[in-house]
Amino acid sequence: MLYEELAEICGPVLRKVLDHPFWAGLRDGSLPVGSLARFVEQDAGFLLPAYARALARCAAVAPDEADTFLFGQSVTGTLDARDELRSSYLSLAGELGLPELDARPAIHAATHAHTSFFTAASASSFHAGVGALLPMVWFNAEVSDNLLRNAVPGTRYVPWIRSYHPGESYQYAVQAFRDMADRVGESSSAAQRRVIIDQFSLSIRYEWAFAECCAGQPSWPV
Repeated sequence: MLYEELAEICGPVLRKVLDHPFWAGLRDGSLPVGSLARFVEQDAGFLLPAYARALARCAAVAPDEADTFLFGQSVTGTLDARDELRSSYLSLAGELGLPELDARPAIHAATHAHTSFFTAASASSFHAGVGALLPMVWFNAEVSDNLLRNAVPGTRYVPWIRSYHPGESYQYAVQAFRDMADRVGESSSAAQRRVIIDQFSLSIRYEWAFAECCAGQPSWPV
């Protein structure tokens, strides 16, 4: 099954993402508040909207109506998650001493690369889009579960971690994407299957790069 092959590929990178100082700092409360603000600005302002548009492109070209339905539903879910992310931050800002969000943040170079990757992959082919888009669903579930299980009790970000978790029902969405990957993999040619794997292998590394850009101070060459 394609899912099993992808799981083997993503395992080492997923472990590095879970151990990244950004997510580790959320778990133990040591993350600077500016880093969390930067995460919300980049994710809500750029990454999630780009992901939703890429989902819509895949929905439009999916050869199977079940996949059109899955990708189409996920467009709405992604934009709802974008709004909820920003709303949760604003509602907890006073309690947690978080800074105000920049109303017009600049896009970080790593975020720009990540969003451009989504756009290019989904515009290239349905199979490229499947490989590129699957990791965000997969990693979001793994990261949010890990945060909830391992957050140090009483530390600063516990309320935010609880609000960030998408809930148990999200596992149905994750499983739907995994089932879709297996279904598409079974009906694909060897070349199409290679495209899915190659795009997936790139996409999981963007998940790490996004945590890296949010943890560090964005800078631009002058």
